[in-house]
Amino acid sequence: MSLQLALNSSIGVFEIDAQARLIQVNSAWCQLAAIRLEAVEDNDFFLLIHSDDRPGVLNQWQQMMQSHQPFCTRFRLLRDANEPLWVIGQFIPQCQANGDFVSTRGTLVETPSILSTSVSAITLKSLSQPIDWERQVLEAVHKIRRTLNLRQILNTTTTEAYRLIQVDRALIFRFEPTWNGTVLTEIVNPEWKSLLNCMISDPCFARADVDFYQGGYPRATADIHESNYLTQCYIELLDKFQVKAVLSAPILQEGQLWGLLILHQCSHPREWQAWEIDAVYHLAQHVGVAVYQHEQMQQLQRANADLERQVQRSNAQLKLALEFEATLKRIADRVRDSLDENQILETAVRELAISAGVSNCNASLYDLDTRTSTVCYEHTTSLEPVQGRIVMMDNFPEGYAQLLRGQYFQFCSLLPNPKRGRVAMLACPIVDDQGVLGDLWLISQEYRAFNEQDIRLVEQVANQCAIAIRQARLYQASQAQVKELEKLNCLKDDFLSTVSHELRTPISNIKMATQMLELSLQRQGLFSNPDSNPISRYFRILNDECHRETRLINDLLDLSRLEVAEDILNLSSVDLIEWLPHLIAPFVERARDHQQTLELNLQPDLPLLTTDVSRLERILNELLNNACKYTPANEVIRLAAEANATQIYLSISNSGVEISPQELERIFDKFYRIPSKDPWKHGGTGLGLALVKRLAETLGGNVQAQSGRDRTSFVVEIPLVAPEPHVKPSATNS
Repeated sequence: MSLQLALNSSIGVFEIDAQARLIQVNSAWCQLAAIRLEAVEDNDFFLLIHSDDRPGVLNQWQQMMQSHQPFCTRFRLLRDANEPLWVIGQFIPQCQANGDFVSTRGTLVETPSILSTSVSAITLKSLSQPIDWERQVLEAVHKIRRTLNLRQILNTTTTEAYRLIQVDRALIFRFEPTWNGTVLTEIVNPEWKSLLNCMISDPCFARADVDFYQGGYPRATADIHESNYLTQCYIELLDKFQVKAVLSAPILQEGQLWGLLILHQCSHPREWQAWEIDAVYHLAQHVGVAVYQHEQMQQLQRANADLERQVQRSNAQLKLALEFEATLKRIADRVRDSLDENQILETAVRELAISAGVSNCNASLYDLDTRTSTVCYEHTTSLEPVQGRIVMMDNFPEGYAQLLRGQYFQFCSLLPNPKRGRVAMLACPIVDDQGVLGDLWLISQEYRAFNEQDIRLVEQVANQCAIAIRQARLYQASQAQVKELEKLNCLKDDFLSTVSHELRTPISNIKMATQMLELSLQRQGLFSNPDSNPISRYFRILNDECHRETRLINDLLDLSRLEVAEDILNLSSVDLIEWLPHLIAPFVERARDHQQTLELNLQPDLPLLTTDVSRLERILNELLNNACKYTPANEVIRLAAEANATQIYLSISNSGVEISPQELERIFDKFYRIPSKDPWKHGGTGLGLALVKRLAETLGGNVQAQSGRDRTSFVVEIPLVAPEPHVKPSATNS
């Protein structure tokens, strides 16, 4: 910051650089040194000092550049050819933020003339002061710095300044932004007027003195009426306060003028000593530091208080948020647990009324075709119940128009309702992406205004209700479809069972007739050359189709019996190592005729299997029959058996054929046949695998199909000991 020089000051002000060259001075300094202002620049400051005093001052200045500590000393100025002038010089180092020395700022004050002519008692007193005042100032500073309480800091400063300098009045003046101010603390001799808490306005201060004090310089005036730099308005102000001499030093707060430490001599004019000026300057400096620390402490306390309030607000908001989320989760969980519309609304209304603390809460469902709203459920503590009431929307068009747009609203009744009185109400629609389903109403005392959290809770509960109601309706629709499908399935099963029974008798008669026809034709010798005889060919077709229809009817009857109720298992033990080779013997010859290879792979130590052997035989026959039907020529069919401690695994696999994942999902469905997978054109009913699956389940096991990499496998898993049979409920009772 550049040096601001007070041109009207009687104190000589100067600034010198690190080589002791003069940079700036004011007119008072030029008068003291008897040098014209235009001749000052670049002069060596120490060449202006008397040769006898120069070494001591130069030595102190050099030490100051090292220690960065200011000093004050008395010496003589040469003043050209005039008689040397005794002055007291104050030297203050100026440093950069990194600590590098830049320049020296200082002041020169002429000493009383008596000191330049003889060694008097005053001279001796002046020379004896430095050690004593420095000690006393240090003690005062320690007292000032003991506390961070502003009132104690200011009181201690005025007390110590009053005691040390021995004046009529000591005070600290605090500036306002307008440069008016107030006397904050004061010590005054009882015979003089007190200025404590006095608001002082000096209209000339901003123009004449702010820059000077802002530079950090003290000001000493021995006689206010003899001063050539005090403004007339300031002299009149001091006269008003009975002041004859004044000594003041600025109190700076972060480089800005905060206030003044002021000493008044009211009884008579007074020549201020250099040590007195320096003492007041140092006290003002330390007061500035103490005030700064106090302000920092105040800011810290305010920041801590603000932080504490923020923490409290955050904790309160977090608590509210947690309570809100807990309440919403509790209500949502209970609402979503049910698939019954009435139960959903009952739970939502009850929980919402308790959580929101309202007198009444009700839920309605809309019929948009008739434009009516029916109160389906309500929870009330004091109001007359309205459950079951049907409201015509057109009787309250402004409200329902808003609800049908998916918007909530709240209002207070202006006129008291005959039954409810004057109340406050909040209405929120139950709406989802498909439209408005109904609404929720909350009714409370007239003085209550529903806040943002209340509204948010009701909206969230309404959303959960909309989801739950939509799910309930979908569930009810699906249940109705399931019941209808079960009914159709029962009708189908009854039809198939009836048809199968009705067909069994004529098929048996046809089969008996074909047998008798076969015996008659054999006696007549018509089967001697079957290939050339059309009668034998027709008979073979008739016989094959009769067997095919018989198998279909038997499969239908078996499936019908297994699905209605399980038969009692006929359990026996079987050694698979001996039994399986006999089982596959007929299929070996069949596979050879189709250029297929049938392999049997058995685990050497297979345990005995306790099961219904006839059902297991039916399962394996169906799977082997399928394998022979759907395996191309020159491919391999493999039956494998292995076991663990509790289960037996039987797998029938064939190469050269692969089933898509979509077809695998339906392969055990009744009447489902894989298209274009029958290379030998055997045909089929589509009931075999459905029967295999149901038979495996009756044995306590299951069957799975796997296909990939040009191979298809069916794995039958059954327990080593079949479980006790249980009766499956009929489809009509499920």
